[in-house]
Amino acid sequence: MDATAVWELMGSAERIVVAKGRRVETFVPTEDTQEAILKVVMGRSGSLRAPTLRSGGSFFVGFNNALYEQVVPPVR
Repeated sequence: MDATAVWELMGSAERIVVAKGRRVETFVPTEDTQEAILKVVMGRSGSLRAPTLRSGGSFFVGFNNALYEQVVPPVR
């Protein structure tokens, strides 16, 4: 998925939460620039980083165990 398609998908989100290792950053498309958001959600190959999860009006990009424990209910 290229940057144009990613922005079409995420540009109207309520928030975009990006995990890189232990660091987690939250972006709001109406407050943060398109350039800043795309810089962190796009991978080195030029496509959307994985994993990417959409929940309601929010996107979660990248992996952080603590973050996913909050977002995804445990499997029983």
